[in-house]
Amino acid sequence: MASNANGGKINVPEAKGALNQMKYEIARELGVGLKQGYNGDLTSREAGYVGGYMVKRLIQQAESRLAGGTY
Repeated sequence: MASNANGGKINVPEAKGALNQMKYEIARELGVGLKQGYNGDLTSREAGYVGGYMVKRLIQQAESRLAGGTY
C-alpha cells in the first residue's frame, strides 16, 4: 500500500477548514453523497474522484497565483 510522505497530515493547520470546505463543495458539484462524519458507504471510486478534483483545483489555484505574480 502506498502512503504519502507526510502521513496524510496537513502541513498548514490553518488551512484545514478551507480544505474541508473545498472537499464538500467539490463532492456536491460532482454529485457525490459526502456527509459530515462517517462516509464508509462511499465507494473508493467516489472518494478518489473527490480527492482528484481537489488536487486539480489546488494546482489550478497555484498556477493562477504564480501567473499573476502573487505568491
